[in-house]
Amino acid sequence: MTDALENLRNEIRAWLAVNRPNDWRTSADTHEKFAKEQRAWFAKLVAGGYAIPHWPKKWPGGGRSLAEQKVIYEELARADAPRLLLSFVSTYHAFATLNECGSEEQQARYLPKILKGETWCQGFSEPNAGSDLAAIKTKAVRKGNIYVVDGQKVWSTMAQYADKCLLLTRTSSEGPKQAGMTYLLMDMKLPGVTVRPIHQIQGDEEFAEIFLDGVEIPVSERVGDEGDGWAVAQATLASERGLTLMELSYRMRGNMYRLAETVRDHGRADDAGVLRDLGRLATQVDAVCALSDHFLQKRMDGTEAIGDASIVKNAYSRCLRAWADLGVRVGGIDAQYRGPITFGDLNTGNWMADFMNSYAWTIAGGSEEVQRNIIAERMLGMAREPKGWSL
Repeated sequence: MTDALENLRNEIRAWLAVNRPNDWRTSADTHEKFAKEQRAWFAKLVAGGYAIPHWPKKWPGGGRSLAEQKVIYEELARADAPRLLLSFVSTYHAFATLNECGSEEQQARYLPKILKGETWCQGFSEPNAGSDLAAIKTKAVRKGNIYVVDGQKVWSTMAQYADKCLLLTRTSSEGPKQAGMTYLLMDMKLPGVTVRPIHQIQGDEEFAEIFLDGVEIPVSERVGDEGDGWAVAQATLASERGLTLMELSYRMRGNMYRLAETVRDHGRADDAGVLRDLGRLATQVDAVCALSDHFLQKRMDGTEAIGDASIVKNAYSRCLRAWADLGVRVGGIDAQYRGPITFGDLNTGNWMADFMNSYAWTIAGGSEEVQRNIIAERMLGMAREPKGWSL
């Protein structure tokens, strides 16, 4: 740790001591309150210079090195500050897409709005496409200077609060599936756009469906050329791992005390089997944090390989399930009931809600099976999975 990084750590620690919302785990008892508090927290982080450390230097708080970003997210996790769930797609996915593939006019129009709190969602997944992104069927037909879009998207995070959508469409069925895709920026208030929140098993509505019926999107809202959507989508997807997984891993370690308190409060502190499982889990959590650190170091060194992020993703999601599973097992009858949830958090100590939520992470951001295929085929050089087989 250099002196500069240590100074940064002290600076953000002092800032969080004054600015961190102290009651966010209990104050947001509705989705509307949660969205309002998320916007207020994002605005405060922007003003403090900690919201977009991964953006270029010309933006307020931007131009931080990866080592500096790591310090910022470590401190946010240590202080148990709210995660920026509502603005995550805006500041990571939308930024990466516009910065790498958008026109100068699109960057000038949208990036300042994101900093002011404009919320974006992602319209990639579809009901019958599963994890096969190239199988999307939402159709965009060009008519003069507009595209007319029909189809359906699903599992779009926070789409019910979004102003704009990163929309992947199909403009051609000729050639390979990846060749006929086109990337559009869609205003969520356009006629023909219907959003329906998905009520999840743990009581949250983090995701939503988007129905598109004759939606007219100007050609000027296309990112890249027509048919280049697959390449643009790769820029979007590459932005979502790394620091995110590091932050989540550190948050899980910071919340280990909830498990220890549950063990104590339910009279299991003398149970050798429970203590063994708690110790084993603590080791597993530390290992995931170390994997995240190692991955980030490789990214800083420029030595990141295909499959590295997949290893961390699968290790984190499995550890999260083990974390919640132990809480349910030692929490007695109380842990069998789902209490009021804390929106936007994965390690709440509301054990049944945490347990049900933990399964989502083996799917979100690319299923565990997809990550295994990436590791096997692209990292280890094993034979590709046969297509079209059935039992």
